[in-house]
Amino acid sequence: MRKYSEIIITGSFLIGAFLSGQSQEKIIFEENFNGDKLDMSVWNYEEGDGCPNLCGWGNNEEQIYDRKYVEVKDGNLVITAVKKDGEYYSGKINSKNNVEFTYGVIEVRAKIATGKGLWPAIWMLGANISEVGWPASGEIDILEYIGRETGTVFTSLHTPASHGNTINTKKTKIKDIEEGFHTYKAVWTKNYIEFFVDDEQLYRFTPEKYDDKHYPFRKDFYFLINMAVGGNLGGAEINDQALPDKFYIDHIKVTELPEDL
Repeated sequence: MRKYSEIIITGSFLIGAFLSGQSQEKIIFEENFNGDKLDMSVWNYEEGDGCPNLCGWGNNEEQIYDRKYVEVKDGNLVITAVKKDGEYYSGKINSKNNVEFTYGVIEVRAKIATGKGLWPAIWMLGANISEVGWPASGEIDILEYIGRETGTVFTSLHTPASHGNTINTKKTKIKDIEEGFHTYKAVWTKNYIEFFVDDEQLYRFTPEKYDDKHYPFRKDFYFLINMAVGGNLGGAEINDQALPDKFYIDHIKVTELPEDL
């Protein structure tokens, strides 16, 4: 596993220190999706329908994940949702065991897919999920969008205290969120997590207590990027005429927290 304290440079990402101009900005992780293929030293594919252990991926989702619907093209990660031979397909990747870190300013520039029934997301899970399960691992949802609620962005946190339910959350109406690329940001600190879109503050979560049940966010987490189809949040109604539809991620950058946070 690569930790941010290491100084490692490859063609597609950087972990370590980076100096820019007169200011000092320590980059924990950076992925610009250059080249023509996914960097498998950073990312893992998740495939299938979740069965037999987690059919429908725990949310009654309709899609089968297949790496064929994940590509790197023109400086973007592109995840495509399609309907083929009566089945829905899409893509999902994660950075488990490869890139995991604790705290930072997380910035993602992305263009969402907007078809009804689609559910593009950029999120994080606690790296200890294999040992403690979910929701004990904690979950940080940097971006969720669902095509059945146009003009709205979801930013959420899942904890054991909420029994995994979406209680610590904010739905925000954002004009033209479906148009072009936008920057989604999470400021993750020891004591709170705050979410932004295009530098506009959306939601700040400060727990009632600082224990593992209320704030399971003082440990390493890893990234997940996917686009679900249907499901509990995506909705039962899927607009097949909107398919194929594409979810674009231009870059992900994680920088060390400023000293005053």
